[in-house]
Amino acid sequence: MTFAPRTWTVGEVVSATLLNTEIRDQFASILDAWTPYTPVWTGQTTNPVLNNGTLTGRYLKVGRTCHVQIELLMGSLTTYGSGGWVLSLPFAASATGNRIGLAHAFQSARVQGQLVVAPNASTGLLFFPATTSVSFLSLATATAPVTWAAGGRIYVSFTYETAT
Repeated sequence: MTFAPRTWTVGEVVSATLLNTEIRDQFASILDAWTPYTPVWTGQTTNPVLNNGTLTGRYLKVGRTCHVQIELLMGSLTTYGSGGWVLSLPFAASATGNRIGLAHAFQSARVQGQLVVAPNASTGLLFFPATTSVSFLSLATATAPVTWAAGGRIYVSFTYETAT
């Protein structure tokens, strides 16, 4: 819960309530625990279905800066949809600049990738090498960077500027 600092006036009496609001509460928001959220996982053509997999997220928002961590664990009944994969953000992104975060896939190989947040976006696009033998990035799909199965994991960590 961050807010704009107070503009003080000459002769104003400083009280414990004002100090708590202006100083304690601002610091508490910076040092607060992360807030859990459930990201939405979609495909650009057909949506994946999590079924018995798990998808968890958490964020820490300080002002308009939002730090996010997401973990996707594939279950034995998870289906992978078609087209590139997209994960929802806890807040819409600002209108300026792209943001790039770190992604890590683990199935039959460990593959490093990126999550890209475009201006004004409410989702981030997952990019990994198309296969474990190439270095250029493609959208993550049911078969890129690996053929996904139960036990596969994707970890994502990124920071972006929110719209509000």
